[in-house]
Amino acid sequence: MIVLGVILLIVGFVVGIPILWTIGVILLLIGLVLWILGSVGHAVGGRRHYY
Repeated sequence: MIVLGVILLIVGFVVGIPILWTIGVILLLIGLVLWILGSVGHAVGGRRHYY
């Protein structure tokens, strides 16, 4: 999810489409939150690790 967010950020910036930029930021933030929650040991969606 983090990688997809970064890809959409880059594509949105290069092409100049603001909706891709916005979606990229949202996906990046969600991916970071899930990664942090999984790394501190909280179960996310019934899973101990979120890959």
